[in-house]
Amino acid sequence: MLDDPDVASALAGLEKRQVISRIWSGDHTVWKPDPTEIADRLGWLTVTDLMREQAPMLEAFAMEVRQAAFKHLVLLGMGGSSLGPEVLRQTFGSAPGYPVLTVLDSTVPAWVQAVAEAIDPAQTLFLISSKSGSTTEPNMFYAYFRGLVEQAVGQEAAGRHFIAVTDPGSSLARLGEEQGFRRVFLNPTDLGGRYSVLSYFGLVTAAVIGLDILKLLDRADQMRERTKPSVPAHDNPGAWLGAVMGVLAQKGRDKLTLVTSPAISSFGLWVEQLIAESTGKEGLGIIPVAGEPIASPDHYGDDRFFVYLRLDGDDNDKSDEAIKAIETSGQPVARLDLRDIYDIGAEFFRWEMATAVAGSIMGINPFDQPNVQAAKDMTESVLGQFEGSGKLPAMEDSVHIGKLLDMAVPGDYLVIMAYIRQTPEVDLALDALRRRVTERYGIATTMGYGPRFLHSTGQLHKGGPATGLFLQITAEHVQDLDIPGAPFTFGVLADAQALGDLQALRASGRRSVRVDVGLRPEQGIRKVADQLV
Repeated sequence: MLDDPDVASALAGLEKRQVISRIWSGDHTVWKPDPTEIADRLGWLTVTDLMREQAPMLEAFAMEVRQAAFKHLVLLGMGGSSLGPEVLRQTFGSAPGYPVLTVLDSTVPAWVQAVAEAIDPAQTLFLISSKSGSTTEPNMFYAYFRGLVEQAVGQEAAGRHFIAVTDPGSSLARLGEEQGFRRVFLNPTDLGGRYSVLSYFGLVTAAVIGLDILKLLDRADQMRERTKPSVPAHDNPGAWLGAVMGVLAQKGRDKLTLVTSPAISSFGLWVEQLIAESTGKEGLGIIPVAGEPIASPDHYGDDRFFVYLRLDGDDNDKSDEAIKAIETSGQPVARLDLRDIYDIGAEFFRWEMATAVAGSIMGINPFDQPNVQAAKDMTESVLGQFEGSGKLPAMEDSVHIGKLLDMAVPGDYLVIMAYIRQTPEVDLALDALRRRVTERYGIATTMGYGPRFLHSTGQLHKGGPATGLFLQITAEHVQDLDIPGAPFTFGVLADAQALGDLQALRASGRRSVRVDVGLRPEQGIRKVADQLV
């Protein structure tokens, strides 16, 4: 299938139209006649040059943090500002003697509380990460943890426990100056969040937890050189992957299913946002399927395209066997080999270029996110009602999952949106549910924790193909947390986001239901799976 003549034709078309050369020269007409949110979003092509210059400064800052004896680094962010660092955390961990990283990108009070209980605020450095500086969730996180730090070390010393990454002139940049942050890193403005992992948004975290950032940049630059216009499209890793993605999506194989070696499984979190938010618009889109339990090939439909990221030396027996069976069954499979975990740097750039190329083939702008605001507006409306009446609008009754899945037809996919705290037990329960759905209905499944996915796959959900079946999972809050200075709690905010998202999906004509799993989410989710016997 990867020798498909349509892919060869697409690669020839890229050459004829000089697409790669035009991308590198900043020609917005590769995607759209209008340069809006394109011409000022191409900094990802050259940002590694700037970051290489800043590497000594970042390394010196990491040493400063070590000397200050911080034991923890807590990143407070959402979407593009948090998913790259989360991949680095899970892939590399922290080097000996460097702070242990925790990424907080959920407003669910149990999740916030779990982070607070796992750290000593007096020995923790907090990184507030937001391009605009006005994102609700990081601002609420800051208000909460600033209070804890002030209780631990006093108001005057508290600012030194905070750093920020943001754009110049943002409200967060001003806040950092006013409240005495240890450092504010001002990121280049010409790149969007999902294309920012190789900028300060990813590399400040990488440096502080002890990664070799020059080595990471070297790998990214090696891939960057291989995607230059001088490399023919069929030999260009970014152009080739982008052509396959775009062409297969147009032919109905729009469920890009990522299979990875165990040590790099978290890569799917980052690439999922990149693909979904970049391509999911105008009723089109590539649906990234990450973290899905591997099933027997006879359960997969003809809407799949598999990409296998294989890390040399990892425990690959299970994934090797699965991919061999999938390939033998006739499914299209692309294999990308990584020499070691630092090749993640190369993959960041490969997939950025591939997604940009796929966007050109599909005729969409991969750098805007026109439908993300819908859920934010609905959430603001719900919170406004809360502030006016003191209570949230009533959520609809929980329903049987069969009501949703009985609508499934070939080419559909199930979207699980879990507004609950992530735990190993919940992960296993959700995996069991996804496996059951694939085996019974033969459709792809995606899963995201809310409200994280609102800044990731949420764009695809509202703006992409109308093939999603949306299952929102909510749970009761055993405890709640006040947010200093805010007229609502974290529990109210999380519930408002869930309700606002459901309203936005319905307004977009999406098939969607809500299921409440009570006080024990892992048990409730398993009961939902058991309904699909």
